[in-house]
Amino acid sequence: MKENTDTLTIGGHTFTSRFILGSGKYSYELIDSAVKNADAQIITMALRRSNDAKENILNYIPENVTILPNTSGCTNAEETIRIARIARELSGSDFIKLEVIPDKKYLMPDNYETLKATEVLAKEGFIVMPYMLPDLNIAKQLTDAGAAAIMPLGAPIGTNKGLSNKDLIQILINEIDLPIIIDAGIGKPSQAAEAMEMGADAIMANTAMATAGNIPLMAEAFKLAINAGRKAYLAKPGRVLDGSASPSSTLTGVSNPA
Repeated sequence: MKENTDTLTIGGHTFTSRFILGSGKYSYELIDSAVKNADAQIITMALRRSNDAKENILNYIPENVTILPNTSGCTNAEETIRIARIARELSGSDFIKLEVIPDKKYLMPDNYETLKATEVLAKEGFIVMPYMLPDLNIAKQLTDAGAAAIMPLGAPIGTNKGLSNKDLIQILINEIDLPIIIDAGIGKPSQAAEAMEMGADAIMANTAMATAGNIPLMAEAFKLAINAGRKAYLAKPGRVLDGSASPSSTLTGVSNPA
C-alpha cells in the first residue's frame, strides 16, 4: 500500500487522517465507526460531560487514538484555564481544545476570552486548538499567542447547516499559517468535501454522524468526502468563466450557418 505523505501536523504531532470526531453525542457505535470507517485518529472528550456520563467513554477509545480534551461548559478565560489544567492531569495529554461559550442559546464562542486563555495555556506548554467565530484579526492574535491550530465554526453547534460562514473561513484559510480545522455545523459529507476543497486542513464533526440513520455508512461517506475534497484542493480546480462559454472540443472546420 502506498504511504500517505499528505499528512496533518498539529503542535508537532503528525496524523494521516483529516477527520476528527467532536464531542457531544457519544456511543460505542459512533466511536467505533469514527475510528474504523472514518479513520479518525483524534477524538474530542468533554471533561465535564464525561464526568456526568453514565458510561466512561474512555473505555471505548482505542489506545492508538489521540484524545483531545475540551473545555466545553466554560464561560470565561479563568474557568477555561482551570479546566484545561485538570484535563491535562486526567488525560496526560497536552492537547486542549478551547471552548469559551457564555451564550447558552446559540452557543457562540467568546473570541476575546478565548484569546486570553490561549495566551496563558500556550505558555504552559499546551497544544492549544481554539474554537472561534471566524475573524481574521482574532485569528492572527491567536496565532501570535501560540495557538497550534485555528478552529472556526462553520455554523452553530449541532445545527448541521454547513458552511454558513464560508467567505470568512476562506479568508482565514488564505491568510493564517496554521492548520484551519472546520468545527461545528458540518452536517453532510458534501459540506465536508466543499470545506476541504476550499483548503481547510481538517474537519471536526459529531452530530452529522450521531444523528444519521446508518452511522457506519455515514462515517465512511465522511472519510471519502474529506479525501475527495483534499485531493481536489491539491489538484487545483480549473478556471471559472463569467459572461461567456468555452467549447470543450475544437470548433475548427465547423462551417458557420448562412
